[in-house]
Order: sequence, then structure tokens, then C-alpha cells
Amino acid sequence: MDDLARVEHLADLADLLRPSAIRAAATLGVADHIAAGVNETERLAQLCEARADVLDSLLRYLVSLELLDHDGNGGYVLREAAHPLLDEHPFSLREAFRLDGVTGRSDMALVDLVHTVRTGEPAHVGLFGRGYWESLNTDFGYVEAIERASSGQLVFDADIILDGYDWSAVRSVVDVGGNSGTILTGLLNRHAHLRGTLLDLPSMARVAAKNIANAGLQDRCEAVAGSFFDPLPAGRDVYLLSAILGDWDDEQAVAILRRCAEAAGESGRVLLADVNLDVVMRGEEAARTELLLRAMMPTPVRDVSELKRLAGKAGLRVTHEGPVTPVRSLIELSV
Repeated sequence: MDDLARVEHLADLADLLRPSAIRAAATLGVADHIAAGVNETERLAQLCEARADVLDSLLRYLVSLELLDHDGNGGYVLREAAHPLLDEHPFSLREAFRLDGVTGRSDMALVDLVHTVRTGEPAHVGLFGRGYWESLNTDFGYVEAIERASSGQLVFDADIILDGYDWSAVRSVVDVGGNSGTILTGLLNRHAHLRGTLLDLPSMARVAAKNIANAGLQDRCEAVAGSFFDPLPAGRDVYLLSAILGDWDDEQAVAILRRCAEAAGESGRVLLADVNLDVVMRGEEAARTELLLRAMMPTPVRDVSELKRLAGKAGLRVTHEGPVTPVRSLIELSV
């Protein structure tokens, strides 16, 4: 490879326009509009709420990427390579690529990856001035995006919570930072004697309330807007922390655990179901995953011993250890 070829290769690797154009098309719904038979630029611009001249530049660039083609009449047609941008594609990537979506919001911060490399903080903080979850949950403009993302299935071995813990003697549970309610509604459906409270920041709590109602569980469950850095609803049997602590550094993680301990008191329990991500191994093959995780969260990988150490700092002791999977652990704590 000669010098010019090396320059061209490196420039291609660093090109930001290609992913930006694909994500812009996903955000605007270009593929779905064309699939519905709208293939002329002016009409597409109206549906996409875009400027026709700039949109046409985007469409022509997508032709060069072999995602679109000209139809011979001045319009555009989808090539097979673009089909995953369709909403109804069985393996649709549209929601993941949308810049106004939950995942897209996170991915946007990668342009400031240098902030993470320099400081260890999530890139989102450097680019937007505040953390990802704080930004997402307090901006009501993202409620629709949260609703779209909330239809997913349990991930990261979350079934360990439903089946790996003895819920028979538990009557009430608070899902602290419970997101859209997927885990809590699954738990209450599996264990009909349970009553639940979901606590999360305002945008997520709104979505969770809708999901709880849609699941027909509003008589046994409520969604409460609040922060887990503030006092929590007290006197419940179990305070569940599912995939929470990895988003926070050690000092913040201990503060969250202390709030749970305060609310649980001497009779309650804290159930820590954290994501260990032990699947992330050192080496070149894992570097991409490591960078993605560190750009999103300050401490994505804590093993069981580290979680126990944090619990001890919060004044909690281990009373039971449940199953451990490659990505999850289950630890019961008490004051």
C-alpha cells in the first residue's frame, strides 16, 4: 500500500458522513416513505419535514452508498441493502439508528469519545454537559422515544430476577430506577401476590405508568417520579436495583445503595441484580465493546467482589447470593 492509498484508507475509516447520512435517513423515515410509494423528492421532503434541495443531496448520496437507486423517472427506489431501515423489517435497525431515539441519543456522544479517554467520564457528559439518563429522563421531548424503546424484551439475563430469587415471602417491591417497567410488570405477572412500585425520573415514570396500565396491573402497581439520590418510598419488603450501578461511579453507587438501605430499614432487603458484563475481556477483539461501554457509563464492569465492597461502604451486608451468569449477578443485602 503506497502513501496515497494509506491516506485514502485512513480518511475512509474516519469518515463521519456515511454513518451520519444513514442515521439521518433512519430518523426521517426515508425508507418507509419510499416503500409506501412516495419516491419523488418534493413529496418526500414534505413527509420528512425537510428541505427538498438538501434532502435530494442526501438521497443521491444514499444512491452512492448502494442503499437507494434511481427509478428512471426522477425518483428513488430502495435497494435490498436498505430494507433493515424499514420499521416493519424483522431485523429493523431504524429505531437503533434514529438520532431522536434512545439509542441514537447515546451514540451521538461518541463524537466526543476523547472526553472519555481523557477523564473516564461518559462521553455524553462532555458533549451535552450532563449524564445520558439525566438528559433523557428530564427532557419530555424524548418521551415518545422512550415509549418506542420500551416494547423490547427482557435483556442482560434479567430473567434471573424473576426465577433466581425466592419471592414467596415478599409482599411488596420497589423497582428503583425501574425504567419502562418491563422487569417489574414481568415480576408481578409471574408472582400474583406481589405489589409493586416503580421509581424513575419523570419521562421514564410516565412511560412506565402507561405500560403498567396496558399490562392490567394498575391495581397492584404504581409508577412514581423521583430520583434514587433522594429519599425513597419507605417500608417495602424488597428494593430492587437492576442494572443501575454500572451507570455511576463508586461514590454515586454507594449513595444509591444508602438510599435503598434507609428505605428498607431493618426489616427490608435490597436486591442487587447488577450487570457484570464479565463477557468483556481484555484484548483487541473486545476493544470496540469496551470503548462503547465506557463511552456510555463510567463503571460498566464490576465483579461480585466489587459490588460487595460497595454494599459494605453503604452499611449493607450480604444475606444471600443468587445465581451468577456471564452478565448478571444476584445479591441480597440487608442493614
